[in-house]
Amino acid sequence: MKTKNIRQLTMEQLENVVEELGEKKFRAKQIYQWLWKKHTLDFSKMSNLSKKLQEQLEENYELPVLKIANEQIASDKTIKVLFELPDGKFVEGVIIPSDERQTACISVQVGCSLACQFCATGQLKLQRNLFAWEIYDQVRLLNEKSVQYFGKPLTNIVVMGMGEPLLNFNNTLKALELVTDQNLYFRFSKRRITISTAGIVKKIRELGERKLKYKLAISLHATTDEMRSQIMPINRVNNLQQLKDAIKLYYENVHLPLTYEYVLLDGVNDSIKDVMRLQKISRWVPSKINLIEFNEVAGSGLRKSRKIDWFAKELHKRGVRVTVRRSRGKDIDAACGQLALKSKLEVGN
Repeated sequence: MKTKNIRQLTMEQLENVVEELGEKKFRAKQIYQWLWKKHTLDFSKMSNLSKKLQEQLEENYELPVLKIANEQIASDKTIKVLFELPDGKFVEGVIIPSDERQTACISVQVGCSLACQFCATGQLKLQRNLFAWEIYDQVRLLNEKSVQYFGKPLTNIVVMGMGEPLLNFNNTLKALELVTDQNLYFRFSKRRITISTAGIVKKIRELGERKLKYKLAISLHATTDEMRSQIMPINRVNNLQQLKDAIKLYYENVHLPLTYEYVLLDGVNDSIKDVMRLQKISRWVPSKINLIEFNEVAGSGLRKSRKIDWFAKELHKRGVRVTVRRSRGKDIDAACGQLALKSKLEVGN
């Protein structure tokens, strides 16, 4: 009975496997190249392996893959893809096209435990973390879709889909290591990958201590502990002062500017006092503010602010680097904060 997933093995573990099967250690590198450079997911097609080794691997190891269960194309050409996992669970990923970039937004958990008030994914209970290969496969399949629809491969990755990346730390980093390995298929630069976090202080510090030069985006969304704790419960155990300290340590080690993501909510976080407090926060380390249009989340009681342009202008007047992220893919629930597996209903699940 097959109980082992070969796509979860490291190179060192693969070396142990082939030696146990009576093969030379270099066979492990060949298998690794088939899996992660050539994307060959059928042992019988690994042509430089002996027939005997192919059969031994087939007998003992699984080669699971993600399946595309559904896809939707928005009026602005954003594409949302519903992925089915081997256990029958689902996650979503998005391709955001532009003239300069083809960006994949990928997920790291089935559901989410953080329950941010403005995020539809937060209304889903956390079911499990994704394995590294499941995170990787989203990139692989979204890249294929990008080439299919736009004639261009992916250029950027944002880990901003379903779930909190820093609460699935090891699997997220392992997947990104595969994506950035210069000897494998994608060979992405770390500078083209952004990890978004609601502010898991301990893991932000670890990213800094390990000098991992991925871009970091902090989901801030409020300028006081009182309001942030109300709309983002994680702030009750990872407050703004703790976040500030972690961000400073991260920057001291990595020396890359941060992005603060800030969803503007009517009457909640869009006052002139918020502008002034946000200006101070932006001075913690070199950074920019990314203002985001709120996309409706049923039952949240929150409304989109109509002050987004004014808010951006006020920040700019105070010398703050600021951009405005307009909603993309809103008509197919693919915009920021909208991933909630609604498309699951359309495939009969």
